[in-house]
Amino acid sequence: MSLVYCIRTRRKGKHLTFDEREDIEALVNKNNAAPRKEKMSQRQMARRLGISPATISRELKRGKVVLRDSQWREVVSYSAIQAQNNYDEKASAKGVHLKIGKNYELAKKIGDCITKEKYSPYATIVKLKDDPDYQRTPISERTLYNYIDRELLLNVTKKDLPRKGKSSRRKYTRVTRRIKDVDAKRIDDRPKQANERSKLGHWEMDCIESGRGRGRASLLVLIERRSREVLLFKLRSQTQKEVQRQLDQYEKKIGFKCFHKKFKSITVDNGSEFLDWRNLETSCVSKQGVPRTQVYYCHPYHSWERGTNEQVNGHLRRFIPKGCAIAKYSTKEILEIQEWLNSYPRKVLNGKSASEVIREEKWSA
Repeated sequence: MSLVYCIRTRRKGKHLTFDEREDIEALVNKNNAAPRKEKMSQRQMARRLGISPATISRELKRGKVVLRDSQWREVVSYSAIQAQNNYDEKASAKGVHLKIGKNYELAKKIGDCITKEKYSPYATIVKLKDDPDYQRTPISERTLYNYIDRELLLNVTKKDLPRKGKSSRRKYTRVTRRIKDVDAKRIDDRPKQANERSKLGHWEMDCIESGRGRGRASLLVLIERRSREVLLFKLRSQTQKEVQRQLDQYEKKIGFKCFHKKFKSITVDNGSEFLDWRNLETSCVSKQGVPRTQVYYCHPYHSWERGTNEQVNGHLRRFIPKGCAIAKYSTKEILEIQEWLNSYPRKVLNGKSASEVIREEKWSA
């Protein structure tokens, strides 16, 4: 009788891998070719492979194939590929049934929120949390993402999500440059309450331009750091003069005192349209010589220092795609987008919208 030894030590309870199934196939083929007196039993094969006899028995049934030898006789053998395919097929059927089950009403409402109202899965959950259909079958944000990823909701795919299902991060190259105007205030000088978002009144400002060859019109975007309130202004061109004109018009509309209280600071990048910080800070209404706001500059090539701006710009691109002509959007349409952004429930605000946060802050003040 041939010596039987264990060729490996396996951890108990661990599933067989394809490499191990190939070892079984090689051992079975060798056993079939051996003389009858030298053939190994299943128990001996299990010991040789370091697995239990029950495992080898189930595995031989899973990968059972019938072959023919040189004399055209049927020989029962084992195929690693057959066994692996059988294993994968059964593994794909594992798991609990869909939680949403046959709640078609909830599925339709979720689909409408994401495709028609352009809500994210989190915002959808927040909006539907008091809905009777949702309360009957409550699902988590992670579960909803899984349903969308597996395309289990009718007419809803990753392309309907705010980020199109993409999660890759941009790569940045650190470059150190100086603002030409040495008197300009850097982001390092910004008040502590602006950095910590502890008080209302500290804003980030950026411009979104039209696509190349689609006109000079652009969009001035201001976002309040604490409440995430958004203000949108349509510019005829992306210039210092146009940015100045829009801020002057808004100051005239709400008055110097209100503007000074509302805009304690504005953080901008080093774009040419924002370089004239002295005029941006100078009031067009008051002659007292008191700045209407304070302008701070980010470090060059550090867009993450205006992270709120970047996040909101991503939402804006759902309504105003990159490369389009901003001139074709009317002032009414821009204000409708602004209203949508300010009433949108945000995860960072625990499901509240910017408008709700502002009302609560003013009430508590």
